[in-house]
Amino acid sequence: MKVTVVGAGLAGSEAALQLARSGIRVDLCEMRPGTMTPAHTTGLPAELVCSNSLRSNLLHNAPGLLKEELRMCESFLMKAADSCRVPAGGALAVDREEFSRTVREMLLDHELITMKEEEVNDIPSGEVIIAAGPLASKPLTDAIVELTGSGSLYFYDAIAPVIDFESINMDRAFFQNRYEKGGDADYLNCPLSEEEYFDFVRELKSAERVSPRDFEKEIHFQGCMPVEAIADSGDMSLAFGAMKPVGLLNPLTGQRPFAVVQLRMENRAGTAWNLVGFQTKLTYPEQKRIFRMIPGLEKAEFIRLGSMHRNTFINGPSLLGGRMRLKTDERIMFAGQITGIEGYIESIASGYLAGKLMAGLQTLPPADTALGAILRYTSETATDNYQPSNINYGLFPPMADKIRGGRRARREAQAERALMSLGKWLVSLSAVSFQ
Repeated sequence: MKVTVVGAGLAGSEAALQLARSGIRVDLCEMRPGTMTPAHTTGLPAELVCSNSLRSNLLHNAPGLLKEELRMCESFLMKAADSCRVPAGGALAVDREEFSRTVREMLLDHELITMKEEEVNDIPSGEVIIAAGPLASKPLTDAIVELTGSGSLYFYDAIAPVIDFESINMDRAFFQNRYEKGGDADYLNCPLSEEEYFDFVRELKSAERVSPRDFEKEIHFQGCMPVEAIADSGDMSLAFGAMKPVGLLNPLTGQRPFAVVQLRMENRAGTAWNLVGFQTKLTYPEQKRIFRMIPGLEKAEFIRLGSMHRNTFINGPSLLGGRMRLKTDERIMFAGQITGIEGYIESIASGYLAGKLMAGLQTLPPADTALGAILRYTSETATDNYQPSNINYGLFPPMADKIRGGRRARREAQAERALMSLGKWLVSLSAVSFQ
């Protein structure tokens, strides 16, 4: 048996490695670097484009639970991420280039995986996993539309700028985690007074933006809204969102700032820092002008400016069965963000599931696990207004017993239940494999 995996992003790379682990030959096709996307900058597999953060490691947050489940399942990309981590408090952030190169070595080192740098314009014959990501090429997108008989859905995703650390004015900025969580101070904070904040918001709202093309309707994914779109919703929206000062004290004044901009380390060398929550579609000149209004960033040098791109996804619940296979042609599977799941860690999970299911996995992960929630979201959600989603506890079945202690206690109980269920599931798989 041989499987063609289309796309060497997070989902495609994980799927290929899981298939190879099961003794199945894989052709892993990736159009980059020959054909680039509007968001990618390299030809490396598993490139992280929006942020270098895989979000929270804490179990009362659903992304933290999903990462722990993937560790239990021996996910290849989860292992790579853990080996390339950079300080980020309670979150898991990685050195992007080191992460991609680590994944590349994993793929090249496996004798059953053949990496092909070629653009796939038609649906390949035989067993196929389409993990082309949300930026699939137009020819492949057209082929998918012809195959599925449906129009493409899409939303906009925005990328945050990255700053050269040496250009940051450390007389204004300070290192500190919220509530001093995470040991060492992993975040760099730029505090704003009330006057500085409202001046910033005023200029942000009036700044020139990149317009969508005429044939595209603008739909933003709620979890990755451009900072200027958030500001449009109200002058205090950012102060209660990405710029909230809660849990921080300015060591120069001993007071909590009116607002704060946080930066997170982008690479292990600490030479590059990204603006947390500052995804944007401002024009490049306006980004430089507006973001240099932030105290501490007056002379900021931008290693990468923010950008916006269109993300395409299929209506998973109407097209896919519960095992990720196309209902009208079961030799074809879809995985990753093209199925309508959103986020780095979710894409890795989708690739893991696709690889295992294509390799013959019979028993699905329990519904009360994060892996089970990811799998069922793309096949059992209402189809009339299907939208991309990150992993969240709202996708899990409710607890049988009422949990006292508030929301966090409930989430911790759900995490405990999930890890117990996953452990039993893995034991059952091991028992089957030895029979």
